[in-house]
Amino acid sequence: MVTSFQTLSDILNHGCDTVIDVRSPAEFAIDHIPGAINLPALSNDERARVGTIYKQISPFEARKLGASLVARNVADHIAQAMADKDGAWQPLVYCWRGGQRSGSFASILSQIGWRAQTVQGGYQTFRGLVRQAVYDTSLPHRMILLDGNTGTAKTALLTRLAAAGVQTIDLEALADHRGSLLGGHDLGQPSQRAFETRIALALHRLDPARPVLVEAESSKIGRLVIPPALWSAMCAAQRIVVRAPLAARAAYLAQAYVDIAADRDDMARRLAPLRYVRGHDVVDGWLDLLRTGDLTGFAAALMAQHYDPAYAKSRRIVEHGVLADVASETLDDKGQESLVAAILPLVSDS
Repeated sequence: MVTSFQTLSDILNHGCDTVIDVRSPAEFAIDHIPGAINLPALSNDERARVGTIYKQISPFEARKLGASLVARNVADHIAQAMADKDGAWQPLVYCWRGGQRSGSFASILSQIGWRAQTVQGGYQTFRGLVRQAVYDTSLPHRMILLDGNTGTAKTALLTRLAAAGVQTIDLEALADHRGSLLGGHDLGQPSQRAFETRIALALHRLDPARPVLVEAESSKIGRLVIPPALWSAMCAAQRIVVRAPLAARAAYLAQAYVDIAADRDDMARRLAPLRYVRGHDVVDGWLDLLRTGDLTGFAAALMAQHYDPAYAKSRRIVEHGVLADVASETLDDKGQESLVAAILPLVSDS
């Protein structure tokens, strides 16, 4: 059965027991429907091989080889991943365009007796709905930015506020990045498509009638670009500015970056681009502080000589309306709790 999905809500609430992405692992890694499992009809190498034959020999020979490979792979999946499925199991199967791979896969499952459905248009239908949500639609949500200098524990505050029932979007978590030159994770970032899927899913889960708190970011987080619909809403949003003394921010940042600061060579590599912005002497001074083990001093110097001036400049260029300023002398648990208490009334549903 071919199923047509007209909205993102429809496809996310598909009603099937399992979503099966039968594309190659490489295609799946770029992006996929949330919750899908990857049972490839063709492996990466097999897909490339069939494509080569299609172009260099003939479409007929390519389809013949592809059919034999798909049948073999589906047999393996039935014997392994589907071995425990009973007769009532209802899978939703999709490929790139909703064509031969998903059709062949679902046909075999249907012959067994499972009520397999396929997605009309395949992954491209889902991708089109995501693009519509984050590119083509004005968001109905009321966004409020959580703003402040580097080191003011904004991400930690966002987590605490979410636990207190505030609607939030943690863009740095969705981007697998901590939002600064030093913020990359060892595992890297998702693809731009996967990032946009994560954002679309996060927005889908929110109640548009309630405010949404988002950490103030530039238009890029690492190498990923915030899609237009969300970026426009952020640019129009009011902001709550978090303030704390440099010493408190340095102490907090020293703890937050203790993992990446442990690798001195990697830190030197991350800081290298700033030599052309702040000068060799300044960057060498930062690295000297690292070499002596003064991580708090390093964090303080980095903020005072780079991040704070950059923040001040960006705020002169982009001036959002300030809803409120909240401040704390410390950013330990007690300090963060006091900031949460000050922010909560500002983001109430009223």
